Amino acid sequence: MRKCTFPAYHASLIIYHGIKIMAHSYTPGLTVTEQTTVRRRRMLSLPGTVLVAVGESVRANQAVARAELPGKVYPLNLANQLGVAPDEINEYLIKKAGDPVRKDEILAENKPLIKWFKTEVLSPITGLVESVSTITGQVLLREPPRVLELLGYVDGLIVEVIPQQGVVVETDCSLVQGIFGIGGETWGEIVIAVTAPDEVLSPRHFTDAMKGKVVVGGSFISSDGLARAKEVGVAGLVIGGIHDKDLRALLGYDLGVAITGTERVGFTLILTEGFGTIPMADKTFTLLSAHAGQLASISGATQIRAGVIRPEIIIPKRITGSHGAATMPQREGIRVGDQVRIIRDPLFGKIGEVASLPSDLQKIPTESEVRVMEVRFADGSRVMIPRTNIELIEGA
Repeated sequence: MRKCTFPAYHASLIIYHGIKIMAHSYTPGLTVTEQTTVRRRRMLSLPGTVLVAVGESVRANQAVARAELPGKVYPLNLANQLGVAPDEINEYLIKKAGDPVRKDEILAENKPLIKWFKTEVLSPITGLVESVSTITGQVLLREPPRVLELLGYVDGLIVEVIPQQGVVVETDCSLVQGIFGIGGETWGEIVIAVTAPDEVLSPRHFTDAMKGKVVVGGSFISSDGLARAKEVGVAGLVIGGIHDKDLRALLGYDLGVAITGTERVGFTLILTEGFGTIPMADKTFTLLSAHAGQLASISGATQIRAGVIRPEIIIPKRITGSHGAATMPQREGIRVGDQVRIIRDPLFGKIGEVASLPSDLQKIPTESEVRVMEVRFADGSRVMIPRTNIELIEGA
């Protein structure tokens, strides 16, 4: 099967599982850095109450804002059930508008001369009598509101409060961005399950002690490994690559949308390299291994259309209450010495560093004249690669 990195941007239209990806003229880059400062905007989906203040330290699992989703409404036609005119129902009500009511509690009843003809209308829910209409003869009941809590997602400092909407959390951290992911936000202690970045993560690597942890593997995990991860109850799984058929098996359907992050598969999955058996980049594996045992916040959300969103692993530093600038350093372009990954065959997946950046256009086998770079690999070999065929691995 042909290996594929997800954000392979070229001067063409790429289609992956029905997803059309328009080309970009820039060199894509994944950030893998030991030290940076990031800000994450945490917003409610509807107006609510912010629970924290600027300057306050928060934890990943701490509620920073809260909103109430209105409960479901249940209409009851009391006039029909009691056999009375709509404008008469107030005479039969036990519960009035605004009164709380429990499930199977009497809402209304008639008062016949013979008790055997008595009719009682019971509440089908626990909630509130919202309104009574003498025009339609209906009573509207509403279930209790559902509380929606917005969590901090990362350990950090509140640097901005948006009234009734949310907050901005800033954190000094180590950051690893992935190629592709599924599943929402979660957090857990980092556990390194393999000894090398090219080792396959198999079911035997998983133990019950990994429940609730972020497990880091090597080059590949099969469908059996994914099933075992779900059985153990890991919080997250970080791996070099998987086969697309195993992703379909995990989801139960083809992922035919250009944004992920809402899937519920039991854990969050992040691919650092792409689809296929691809060793995790040494730099990525080394960084994650250095933070084994520490708490990480991860998100599998991936978007490849306007406003690119990459899956991420954030490992917060100790909260000191004094943070630096909250923006990632902006690169002016690729430089000699930068680490890059080849994203086209026949060298797909190889990692090297930029040895030189010729300024003149050069002709490639397709007869096109393009800008190229010279890439030096670990064994000392060098090769000229079109700049559109590489992916920058950014980092400090």
